[in-house]
Amino acid sequence: MASYDVALQRREEIAPGTFAFHFARPTGFAFKAGQAVSLALREPPAAANSTRRTFSLVNAPFEPELVVATRVREASAYKRALTALPIGATVKLTGPLGRMTLHEDGARAAVFVAGGIGITPFMSMLRQAIHDRLRHRLFLLYANRRAENAAFLAELQALARDDDNFRLHATMTATDGRIDEETIRNFAGDAAAPIYYLAGPPEFVTAVGEALTRLSVPNDAIQSEMFYGY
Repeated sequence: MASYDVALQRREEIAPGTFAFHFARPTGFAFKAGQAVSLALREPPAAANSTRRTFSLVNAPFEPELVVATRVREASAYKRALTALPIGATVKLTGPLGRMTLHEDGARAAVFVAGGIGITPFMSMLRQAIHDRLRHRLFLLYANRRAENAAFLAELQALARDDDNFRLHATMTATDGRIDEETIRNFAGDAAAPIYYLAGPPEFVTAVGEALTRLSVPNDAIQSEMFYGY
């Protein structure tokens, strides 16, 4: 697998405590929407297990840079060091990684279920699918505690307004409760032969997977990624 030295071009806070990091894209670097990369710090902190992390790419393959996003927890030495990197500093990028990419059969709907920062692979998939004008019906259930915590929400709302193939339901667990069978059925019950894609904290992915099992969704129609440390 190829590795590259990539320079940090800019960073931005996209929700309270959540940052996007924009890196220069190496010449010839190709990936599929939904894939991830590993980022290794040149001067990692002394704390154990703080040298590298794996992040889903937020940007779509057609876009010119590479972007990752993460919540920065005070307890994470790696993330504090990443956030403190000066503009122009380099990290070692390895990838692409991962197999959770959009299926090719446009007759089958895609139902994305994201918990918090688990939205990142779906941003890449949605941007690319809409750019390519794919015929897939696209559904996104996006759960956050509160609206202010929901990274990329304004962009997603704009995409849903502008593209009839994309349906969005943003749910706030502080007021709406957790995603369950009824939520899924009411939102995506008319999806044609859907394939479900789940991403977020382990307990979130596990709970949604159990809800899909109770809805008799077969295992081969579910793909998932668990985001640890959030």
